[in-house]
Amino acid sequence: MTTNTVGARVAVVTGAGGTLCSALALELAIQGIKVALIGRTKSKLEIVRDEIEAQGGTAMVISADVVDREAIKKARQEINSKWGACSILINGAGGNQMSAVTTQTVFEPEELGKTTPDKRGFFNIDLDVFQDVVLDNTMGTVIPCQVFGEDMAKNQKGVIINFASMNTFRPLSRVAAYGMAKAGIGNFTQWLASYLAPANIRVNAIAPGFFINDRSKKILLDAGGQPTDRGESILRQTPLKRFGQARELIGCMNWLIDEEASGFVTGTILPIDGGFMADSGI
Repeated sequence: MTTNTVGARVAVVTGAGGTLCSALALELAIQGIKVALIGRTKSKLEIVRDEIEAQGGTAMVISADVVDREAIKKARQEINSKWGACSILINGAGGNQMSAVTTQTVFEPEELGKTTPDKRGFFNIDLDVFQDVVLDNTMGTVIPCQVFGEDMAKNQKGVIINFASMNTFRPLSRVAAYGMAKAGIGNFTQWLASYLAPANIRVNAIAPGFFINDRSKKILLDAGGQPTDRGESILRQTPLKRFGQARELIGCMNWLIDEEASGFVTGTILPIDGGFMADSGI
């Protein structure tokens, strides 16, 4: 069994195989923090671990579903036995599913008929998939907070960073399930920040604007890499006129985990959005 060196920190990153969270995990490891990579797809996590180790960092891979409380409890036991308790938790798992996204922005009478791949509205959307999206994003954040937060509470220190969204602040067209979930994440982040303050645990959220990752490519870019109609509409309302890159979340994360720089910051939801929130579209 290996143990922590004096002063070492342990981080848990869920959704660590994804574009955004893999960049955050790598940055943590570069700082000398031991990083537990949690996600559903082991092969994706192994790629991230290998990159971390190639740069001299320390990481472990744990394949687990964040909505499975017993699996997350087992992950905590494995991490604790090898490294000690987690003091940084980044809840990046979640995301959307295309079949929970409507194909139109407003009601059209055709959606009252038979469902077809090119005509999916609110009245014929698959509610099982809708529910999966809500659960993945909400309970997939709540469960790791409860499991890993327990050790933080015992140790009277810790930092939790949740992943919010532009949907946290206002509804966006076509993504009702995802928007509903991310609005809940904002509320939960603020509630948990207040609740855990006596335990010296700070809880904040990063709200990315429109970043390019494996899922968003299908909506924002066409096969040739050019913006789709939806991508163009987003760029029109983004003052910086481009999509975000994963590395552009790193500075915010570093600030939030730094007790000297942000020790008085909790319950905040920070937009990293290229100005999207500032533009009314008029």
